[in-house]
Amino acid sequence: MKIFTPLVFQGNLNKKKYFEGWYFKHVSNNREHVLSFIPGIALTKADKHAFIQIIDGISGKTWNINYPLSEFSSSKNEFEIKVGKSVFTETGIELNIESDEITVKGKIQFANLTKYPATLFSPGIMGWYSFVPFMECKHGIGSVSHSLRGAITINNKNVNFSEGTGYIEKDWGTSFPESWIWLHCNTFNKGRNSFTFSVAKIPWLGNFFVGHICFLYFDDKFYLFATYNNSKIVNLKFANKKLEFELRNKNYHLKVTAVQKQSGNLKAPVIGEMNRIIKESVNSEIQIELFENSGELIGKLKGERAGLEVIEEILKYF
Repeated sequence: MKIFTPLVFQGNLNKKKYFEGWYFKHVSNNREHVLSFIPGIALTKADKHAFIQIIDGISGKTWNINYPLSEFSSSKNEFEIKVGKSVFTETGIELNIESDEITVKGKIQFANLTKYPATLFSPGIMGWYSFVPFMECKHGIGSVSHSLRGAITINNKNVNFSEGTGYIEKDWGTSFPESWIWLHCNTFNKGRNSFTFSVAKIPWLGNFFVGHICFLYFDDKFYLFATYNNSKIVNLKFANKKLEFELRNKNYHLKVTAVQKQSGNLKAPVIGEMNRIIKESVNSEIQIELFENSGELIGKLKGERAGLEVIEEILKYF
């Protein structure tokens, strides 16, 4: 079933008011280069097309390259999509992008992928919500962390990603939420650790609720904080580009602080149409403290090159 393999193309090209997009983040070993590539499709009655968005995390510069829908294809049995002459798989990407503003060529291979754990009743990060058919946006994690090998040339500049760190996630549905916060980092001061947090206003049966999903992968163990496992967000605030919040579940307590750095403009879907501009940073800083509920400190992490989006309307619910 596709629900247990979220990276695989979930939709079909005959859908209307639909989008599907994959997010591939790459950080070089020296952390001087951060590039994210977002291939996907947007389907409306008036405009059906594929695209690749690119964000340079250091400069905040972004590019959006559109393709005819005929230049998108996907494998039915495994994760492999093609947009134009570029190929995206679970084991690597091959880029061949040419537009008036940007040329990107090269290959990056992935190894040692750490997958988000799946069970029969919780096939991914969304838990049992994965089975709900009418949600406007669904989310999947492809790899919380993996190693990179290879290099790409971007506008005649060679960027070496060997021994760097990668991350893969995706979204699909009709629209991004009305408001949300997204925070991710897997380049910390120690270990192959990874953290992702998202909170959003979610339409539900004619009303809405504010839901969150979050995991911390620390010292080879996953710690889950989500609406569906009765965790709570405490003391969330965002001011002067500083985001602070706490998460609690029945066993653990997480304190998180992030400082937003350079941001770039990306396009986001509304009823399948990519006509909403959002700002994303891939160069933010983050600090995390994990405690037992008894107060005993389990560990501390300090990270850089973190991804952060804050749509500030979400703050009124806290």
